[in-house]
Amino acid sequence: MSRFRSLWQASISATKRAFAWNFEDFMPPSENIIFSFNSKDELKRWHLYSDSEYGGLSSASLEIKEGDSGLNGIFSGNLSLDVAEGSPWRMKRSGFCGMRSKKFKGFIDLEAYDTIIMKLLGDGRSYISTIYTDNWINSPGKEEDNSWQAFVFSPKDEWHEVKIPLERYLPTWRGNVIDVKLEMNPARIVGMSLSVNAGGGVPGAKSGPGEFKLEIDYIKALRT
Repeated sequence: MSRFRSLWQASISATKRAFAWNFEDFMPPSENIIFSFNSKDELKRWHLYSDSEYGGLSSASLEIKEGDSGLNGIFSGNLSLDVAEGSPWRMKRSGFCGMRSKKFKGFIDLEAYDTIIMKLLGDGRSYISTIYTDNWINSPGKEEDNSWQAFVFSPKDEWHEVKIPLERYLPTWRGNVIDVKLEMNPARIVGMSLSVNAGGGVPGAKSGPGEFKLEIDYIKALRT
């Protein structure tokens, strides 16, 4: 009987180990690199936008350059509150620039993760991180994506890993927060962006017109 019990216990132990191995085998990694700015090929994945598309005079650029920690992305430019003379657009606000990723092929599934982490070298300004998801809230049946936004601030002249829980991203419509309780669907992410405005942002951050510069090492999803 003792021998039978020993064999039975050994069998249970082996079964537990097998289940534990299978569970870990199917779990995604704790980090998922979404964008890494360590190659000039990364530029092909992004496009720039600014108020200049609507008669504003702001400008932006995105480069990959050698820095202290190797190759990094540099999102920089100048924010202007002015509007081009004779512009046919009736702009309600100016002074904004952004870099938006081109649409992913299909979706990026981040359901297994709870945090976005970015390694940044800031300039004292506050930036906006936007996650775009498949459209089902704002205007179902149209091509416009749903957008979820959170402020990003990295100390000036210092590399810093900024962590933003997905729950901190708020649903927005054309830059304005939607005042209803909605939850992002992280399984159907179609793109991301980083942008900067001359006004607003976190308390104490630099604001107003003028130059801006944000260096970017990577953007990852993290399971904490």
